[in-house]
Amino acid sequence: MNTVTKAKIITAALCAVALFGCQGTPGSNSGAKKEGQVLAEVNGTTITTGDFTRELKNLPEYLKAMADTPQGRKEMLDTMVIRELILQKASKDGLDKGPELEEKLQELKKRLIVESFLKKKVETDAQVSDADLKKFYDQNIEKFKSGEQIKASHILVKTEKEAKDILAQLKAGGKFEELARKHSVDSSSAKGGDLGWFGKGAMVPVFEQAALALKEGQISDVVKSDFGFHIIKLTGKRAAGTRPFDEVKDQIKAAIMPGKQQEIFQKIKEELKKSAKVTVKDDVLNAMDTKTKSDDKKPAVPEKK
Repeated sequence: MNTVTKAKIITAALCAVALFGCQGTPGSNSGAKKEGQVLAEVNGTTITTGDFTRELKNLPEYLKAMADTPQGRKEMLDTMVIRELILQKASKDGLDKGPELEEKLQELKKRLIVESFLKKKVETDAQVSDADLKKFYDQNIEKFKSGEQIKASHILVKTEKEAKDILAQLKAGGKFEELARKHSVDSSSAKGGDLGWFGKGAMVPVFEQAALALKEGQISDVVKSDFGFHIIKLTGKRAAGTRPFDEVKDQIKAAIMPGKQQEIFQKIKEELKKSAKVTVKDDVLNAMDTKTKSDDKKPAVPEKK
């Protein structure tokens, strides 16, 4: 359960995506219609809650939960500020104009149109019925057998004092989920601290030992690990056995959907080619020299030192 390391990696990825952008054309937010409250001002250009929401919408799914944390939002806004500063400096240097940039923008526009078309077609056609999911479940029933598992939530903070303060709030009637969202430095804070189901060996020993000692609904004392100070709440227990279909249905769908989407994409390609006249010049293609100068300089076998 390397929560701290994972948080750092995801935050770095979040910043990279926000800095270089995703699913949109390059450019400053200053030209877009401004909506919502002002979050930051950058040399007279505003970054609003509307800008932030649009940015968040375009993030990959695996990063959206990270952006729900206070630290994640702060990192994302800071990176949007840096990007705006870079765009302003590039504009001042004349790098926002010219034939080379226009050519790249046209290529990006083509890619976005193709991406939009394929996304719409695949989402419409790549439907998986409950019957398909049940068939997969029945044919792979062994995959859904598991040992004894527990479900837990936690609040992770950096200091023992902060952990004790939060524990006191819980004992006074504070809601665990709300306090997790507000204080926890783990990425699970976006889900109220929920870690889902896990079996023995999935967590570090000190965390696992404390969680297993709890009764369902019970909250632990402060637990210290290499990642910080935890407060753990046990939210469920289940005996070893085969997990029911309804419980794993979404998991099965996520597993078979990529194959289904690939199948639909292949059909799209075949249908488009059937109704088009396409001539490929293999001789010209094979005669092309695609090696770069840097490639020519590299030896086929690394030199021994």
